[in-house]
Amino acid sequence: MFGQRKTCIQVVKGRTRDAAGLREAADRWYRDVAPGAKGWLGTTGGVTDDGVYLNLLRFTSPRAAHRNDRRREQMRWWDEVRGLFVGEVTVEECSDVETFGQGDPDEAGFVQILQTRVLDRDAVRPFVTEEAEHTLARLRPDMIGGLFCISPGGTCTGVAYFTSREAARKGERTDMPPEYKAWRDEQMAHFDDDAVFHDLRDHWLQSP
Repeated sequence: MFGQRKTCIQVVKGRTRDAAGLREAADRWYRDVAPGAKGWLGTTGGVTDDGVYLNLLRFTSPRAAHRNDRRREQMRWWDEVRGLFVGEVTVEECSDVETFGQGDPDEAGFVQILQTRVLDRDAVRPFVTEEAEHTLARLRPDMIGGLFCISPGGTCTGVAYFTSREAARKGERTDMPPEYKAWRDEQMAHFDDDAVFHDLRDHWLQSP
């Protein structure tokens, strides 16, 4: 999917009343800033129906991410868009990243982002076992793949890429095998119960 290379992900989150303005800003970033962003691997972003902005930027390393943050083009772009947000914008940096699936995320018609907290990271390593991945590939063709990134404080941001929103909703009703359900229930015991799902129906997927 993204390749199993070592990556660093910046998870940017805020709230906006101007989703269209941020979509335009994302296009401008891709056109004017991305060409000089050395080590940038791709971006997944969007705004939910209730105004939550999420943008995940993937870099080859924390050094590459920090180098981009200091570029004049990046700082100029941020100065232009900061007024589109309401309240604080947070940035979490994650070097603990796992991916699953063999599809191309740039082909996704629907993206869903999960945010929660990991109680025991070692107990859920990997997040998706090889056996579970094979089950998903066989029974959930709507799911292209996904990634999990964990901040040093334990916040987990999971991204799932689907062929379409309609296919994802239909796939959610798929009757999964008992062994898969048992594995999933065991996994969920190692997360907080306050998981929040964000649907990005209007999203942007960018890559070099």
